[in-house]
Amino acid sequence: MNQFTKFDTFKLGLTMFALFFGAGNMIFPPLLGQLAGTQTWITLVGFLITGVGLPYLGVIAVTMSGSQLSDLARKASPLFAMIFPLVIYLALGPFFGVPRTATVSFEIAVSPFVPESYSRLALALFSIVFFTVTIWLSFKPNKLVDRFGSILTPILLAIVTLIVVTGIIKPVGEAGAPQGSYAEDYFFKGFIEGYGTMDAMAALVFAIIVINAVKAKGITDRKAITSITMKAGSIAVIGLSFVYAGLAYLGMTSRSVAEGATNGGDILAKLAYALMGNNGLYLLGLAVTLACLTTSVGLTTASATYLSKVVPKISYKAFVFIICSFSTIVANVGLTQLLAVMIPVLVGVYPLAIVLIIFRLLHPLFKGYHEVYNYGLLAAGLIGFFDVLRAFNIDVVPVTHILEFLPLYEQGVGWILPAIVFGAIGFIVASAQGKPRVE
Repeated sequence: MNQFTKFDTFKLGLTMFALFFGAGNMIFPPLLGQLAGTQTWITLVGFLITGVGLPYLGVIAVTMSGSQLSDLARKASPLFAMIFPLVIYLALGPFFGVPRTATVSFEIAVSPFVPESYSRLALALFSIVFFTVTIWLSFKPNKLVDRFGSILTPILLAIVTLIVVTGIIKPVGEAGAPQGSYAEDYFFKGFIEGYGTMDAMAALVFAIIVINAVKAKGITDRKAITSITMKAGSIAVIGLSFVYAGLAYLGMTSRSVAEGATNGGDILAKLAYALMGNNGLYLLGLAVTLACLTTSVGLTTASATYLSKVVPKISYKAFVFIICSFSTIVANVGLTQLLAVMIPVLVGVYPLAIVLIIFRLLHPLFKGYHEVYNYGLLAAGLIGFFDVLRAFNIDVVPVTHILEFLPLYEQGVGWILPAIVFGAIGFIVASAQGKPRVE
C-alpha cells in the first residue's frame, strides 16, 4: 500500500519552504523592520497574511482543482485556461523569474568581491555555472524533494538561523520610530508589502511540483493530495513566518549600521559584516545563492513540466535546457530592459491570480458558477490593464480619474471591491438563469 509518511510530509514542507524562500523574499523583511521600527511586529502580521498566507492558499487552490494551473483556470473558461497559465509560466520562467535568480545571487554573493573591470566576465561565468547546476538538479524532478528537503533547505536554514541568532544575542542597535508611510498605518503597509512579493502567483507555478511529489508516492486521490499538501504547506508557513520574523528583527535593529540603505540586500550585507565581519558576508552570499538556486530549480522544473505538456513533441529535458540557456543570455545582456516590460505586466496579471485563488476556495458557496469567476476576473483584469498602461506612462485620463475613486486604488489593490461586486453580479445572473451547481 502506497503511503505518504510523516517524514515525507516534513520533507515536502521543507521543499515548499525552499521554493518560496527566494532571495527576493529574503531582502523584504529587513527593510520592513528598519522602516517600521517599533511597530515592526504589527506590520509583520500584515506582511505574513499576504506574503505567506496567500501563497499557501494558492497551492491549495490548485490541488483542489486538479494537477496543474490550467485545471484551476478552467473554472472560468477553456480559453482562459489556455492563455492565463501560458502567460504565468513564461513570465515567471524564462522571461523574468529564472534569469533574475542568477543576477540577484551574483549581485549579493559575488559582485562585492570582484573588481568593477571584471564584473561582466564574472557575471557570465557565474551565470553559466549557476544554470548548469540548475539544469542538473532539474533533470530529475522526482529527486527534488530529497535534494531540497534533505540537503539544500537544511543548509539554507542553518545559515539564516546563525545570522539571525547572532543578531538577537548581540543586537547592533535598537528600534526607532516608524519612518515614512510606515508611520501612518503599519498593518496595512505590511499587508501591501506582502502583496508586492507576488508569491501568490508563484504558488500557482510551484503547485505542480508539490502535486507531482505526492503522486510519485502512488497517491492519486485528489482529497488525499489536498490533505497532504495542506499539512506540508503548514510546515512551510511556520518556517517562513519564523525566518521572516527573525529577518525583520534584524532590520528593526539595523539603523545604526545601515542608516539610509535603499534595499533589504544592502541592510543584510551591512548587518552580516557588523555581526561577523567578512565571514558574515561569505555566509550571507552562500545563503542568497542557495535561496536563488532553489527558486531557479523550482521555476525551471514547473515551467518545463507545463510546456512539455503544451508542446508534447519537445521533451521535458529539452525544455529545461532551453529555459536555462535563454535565461543565461537574458541575465547577461537584457535583464534590465526585460524587467522594465515584465514587471508592469506581472502587476497587471497578479490580481487575476488572487481572484482565481480566492474564488476557488469559496467555490461551494456560490455553487461554482462560471459566471462568478468570469465577471470577477473581468473586473480585476480591466483594472489591472489600466495599471499596466499607467506603469508604461500611458495615461487614459478619463478612466484614470474614475479609478482614483476606488478604495485602495493608490495602494495598487483597487481591483478588490470591483472583483467582489462583479462576482456577486455573476452569481445573480447565473441564479436567474437557473444554472445548475458546478462541482
